[in-house]
Amino acid sequence: MRNTLLVSLTFATLAAGPAASETSIIGQKDGKDIVTVRVDQATRSKQALPFYPGISTKTVGSKGLSLLKVVIPPGGKAEAHVHKGHESAIYLLQGRVETRYGEHLEKSIVNVAGDFIFIPPDVPHQPVNLSDSEPAIAIVARTDGDEQEHVILYPEKK
Repeated sequence: MRNTLLVSLTFATLAAGPAASETSIIGQKDGKDIVTVRVDQATRSKQALPFYPGISTKTVGSKGLSLLKVVIPPGGKAEAHVHKGHESAIYLLQGRVETRYGEHLEKSIVNVAGDFIFIPPDVPHQPVNLSDSEPAIAIVARTDGDEQEHVILYPEKK
């Protein structure tokens, strides 16, 4: 009977899940520990997109690296922007995304799920989800532990 009650309470606790907008940091940010980040809800980036801040200076003490998940809602797009002085590497997990880029956002490339994408430092760009019904989801790595601090919004093409 005692074991049954314990199992029932454990399942009830698991079903309830973490509190809204809870981020769990497991480990010490001392440079000697492996650190795990669990994020259950997105925050909003400067680029006006939902993102899940995984690895960064703030979360784990990373000095020159960030890793996060970005979601572009159906029919959505980011604000045009640059990452001042930092490279970006993107793996598109889901969706079809057109990225407009260049000084006047005059160039364009369409990427699909499974593509690896490299954006050099200081290149103006604007990703656009081409689906009206499905979100586009990407994992993004940058050579910047404080990646949102170096985002500069860029005038959108007319």
